[in-house]
Amino acid sequence: MRLALLGCGTVGSEVVRLLHHQAADLTARIGAPLEIVGIAVRRLGRARGDLPVPAGLFTTDALGLVKRDDVDVVVEVVGGIEPARTWLVEALRGGKSVVTANKALLAEDGPSLHDAAAEGNADLYYEASVAGAIPLLRPLRESLHGDRVTRVTGIVNGTTNFILSSMDATGAGFSEALEEATELGYAEADPTADVEGFDAAAKAAILASLAFHTRVTAEDVFREGMTGVTAGDMASAKEMGCTIKLLCIAERGPGETGAESVSVRVHPAMIPRSHPLASVGDAFNAVFVEAEAAGQLMFYGRGAGGTPTASAVLGDIVAAARNRLSGTRAPSESNYAHLPVRPIGAAVTRYHINLDVDDKPGVLAAVAGVFARHEVSIATVRQSGREEDAKLVIVTHGAPDANLAATVDSLSQLDIVRSIASVLRVEGGV
Repeated sequence: MRLALLGCGTVGSEVVRLLHHQAADLTARIGAPLEIVGIAVRRLGRARGDLPVPAGLFTTDALGLVKRDDVDVVVEVVGGIEPARTWLVEALRGGKSVVTANKALLAEDGPSLHDAAAEGNADLYYEASVAGAIPLLRPLRESLHGDRVTRVTGIVNGTTNFILSSMDATGAGFSEALEEATELGYAEADPTADVEGFDAAAKAAILASLAFHTRVTAEDVFREGMTGVTAGDMASAKEMGCTIKLLCIAERGPGETGAESVSVRVHPAMIPRSHPLASVGDAFNAVFVEAEAAGQLMFYGRGAGGTPTASAVLGDIVAAARNRLSGTRAPSESNYAHLPVRPIGAAVTRYHINLDVDDKPGVLAAVAGVFARHEVSIATVRQSGREEDAKLVIVTHGAPDANLAATVDSLSQLDIVRSIASVLRVEGGV
């Protein structure tokens, strides 16, 4: 089975090494040897360590490599939207199997890839696009196909999880924790995609599409980054027996008209320390899946890095190669449900609201009146005072996001409210 590899960076290099080191085992598992017939790179002549491949395999003509008649499987680990989309659509329409780790492309324009795969009667595998080495997408795509998934909650970005775990453990602020993550190599020089939730939102779209048999794109995902989480928020969470994680949440439920719909969002949230996701520390990933028959399932492991991601890529290569040898295809895209995506304003969530207010009689009554006026019920209130100032910490029952937004707007107009220190969503059983 002949492979064309697009990209030879951190992940691509590890794919080459694993293909070489495990060649005998892979041949036995597939029933035929795997051979790399070309590697497309941006620049020739760049030092690539001790890669066990001849220099003649490298080319800068990725599209020409994809079009070659002697290629069975195209493996893409370049990333980005273009020109990767052009390459993969060409490969799929030409009947070549595709293995990709490109979460951004799948989240933005996965439908064009799936349509091209159907047109070319070709396989499209992308296990490595979410949660690195963790076997997650194939269970959603195949193992749970006989069940009804109701909710997927996950920590799918290692950089942000490391930062929040460090803040929780040491009491550090965001800037200090980000600096530590950068020094240890967990954060990129420009961490925007991670800390602002773009990376997690792309993965949330892929997970929701598979879980709910509905095409969900990155544009459908509500996204809120975690740069506003403070050491004070972490301290408040600890007082409640919680911690804060950047979660991707996809759930099935009734929409505004009562018909079934899905909600997909990424944002920082408090979760109780008793929840399995609360103990996921460092740069690890974990995804918690709830299904009607299977119940609660959790997938945990290393969600990034060259070797873990290459492991997932190789698993897909083996599956694609086996299918080509046997003349079969992988399960095609399942998007029969066509469920609408609920806007964030209709999503029902609980909230933790931290207010700095005047320390005088009647403050709590005035604040509670604002909540009542916007039909947001209060679960608990904690009040502390110091001289002229006081702090109110309020946890609500479930309320639509739109109601909470209107409540916060009204609170900011009260003379007795000096500032709204923070508003955090609360997930789990607090």
